[in-house]
Amino acid sequence: MDTLFSSAQRIIKNNNAPMAARMRPTNLDDFAGQAAAVGPNSWLRRAIEHDVLSSVILYGPAGTGKTTLARIVANSTHAEFVEVSAITGTVKDLRREIELAESRLLTGGRRTILFVDEIHRFNRGQQDALLHAVEDRIVILIGATTENPYFEVNQALISRSRVVELTALSDEEITSVINRALESPLGLDGRFTLTDDALAEIVLLCGGDARAALTTLELASQLATPRMSGKTAEKPVESTEKNTSSSTEPLVITKEHIADANPRHGLPYDKSGDMHYDIISAFIKSMRGSDPDAVLYWLARMIDAGEDPKFIARRIMIAASEDIGNADPQALLVAEAAFRAVEVIGYPECRINLAQAAVYNALAPKSNASYAGLNAAMAEIHNGPLRDVPSHLRDRHRPGAESYKDYFYPHDYAKGWVSQQYLPDGLSKGAFFTPSERGWEAWRYEASNRDHVDIPPEE
Repeated sequence: MDTLFSSAQRIIKNNNAPMAARMRPTNLDDFAGQAAAVGPNSWLRRAIEHDVLSSVILYGPAGTGKTTLARIVANSTHAEFVEVSAITGTVKDLRREIELAESRLLTGGRRTILFVDEIHRFNRGQQDALLHAVEDRIVILIGATTENPYFEVNQALISRSRVVELTALSDEEITSVINRALESPLGLDGRFTLTDDALAEIVLLCGGDARAALTTLELASQLATPRMSGKTAEKPVESTEKNTSSSTEPLVITKEHIADANPRHGLPYDKSGDMHYDIISAFIKSMRGSDPDAVLYWLARMIDAGEDPKFIARRIMIAASEDIGNADPQALLVAEAAFRAVEVIGYPECRINLAQAAVYNALAPKSNASYAGLNAAMAEIHNGPLRDVPSHLRDRHRPGAESYKDYFYPHDYAKGWVSQQYLPDGLSKGAFFTPSERGWEAWRYEASNRDHVDIPPEE
């Protein structure tokens, strides 16, 4: 029961909360973006509005509204809403909450919604502890995660839940969030205005993260607040106080205030999550697609985020063989030299070596003939019959070798080549290797065919 004392405590706590927490929407009408997930006629919106939610895992980047959606459910449901920390929670904590949920259900028919933020931080044992309760609907699970649940959450738990993906907010949606915070009594209450370039800078810096945008706005408002006489620190913004003087002009937040609040412009990046794999994938595909500008951009994103330079160098080496191959054999040597430079030099200078090797890969002629040929040969091995080594190619250091057919030594012939069978019976030339029409590989294959005239072996 809410008492006068607890109400006063809640007000004090709210007044001291970050603006991003104070501005958290409490209903779907105020929720920004995510039309695909919670727009009109979406499953999740109808489930929340009719209080018939089943277990769901909310998946998306930071600041896209996962926790906010859980709070909206808490405000709108008739069920008991319980939170368990995925960082400090234990199997014992989960079992206790499941037992309480079962008691509520059996004695009063009241459902329990269990919210687990950052559910991917639960280990397998903790996730397994939820399976029975979720399957029997003793609890309705709301899990929130920034990591791909199909990799980080038990498949058994996913099969008992519905995955809803949230995406980064658009520039227009972030602008709407900022404007609402400027006017709301829970935000800056009309005491500040933003210049156009300041607004654009916040939108640029936040990268679709509403929480980051509001945090930047709050810090910038503190920097824009004049210092009080005799004070060494700037007066904090008391967002719950009303502006009683109608004649007071709003303070202006400029781009300089935004820059001071965010001295370093860094784009989001996670070294083990989806963004890590998305960016390295874009980097590799840009080398394959021969776009040096894109290669340098994605390389810079990784370097700026502190990605392991050896990881980047390994991917450059792989691409040198997978996508360039013998169209330009030099690419592998350049990539290997870059990897060696990374080991010897390290950051920050080794970024130059990485850039040189990555751009070389982008500009080099492309061929995946060796890679594709190997895959075709592997498929033949896995799916084809056992094929014997032709007798003339076998090792001759064994009894009975004198009965083998003659092997013709290529160096005994003028062109260093002689016509003889190298593939096992049942396979013929061209079964696996089809050269590209580019670079050294195409030139050498054409020259090889021209030089290798099918003549009988010399006696």
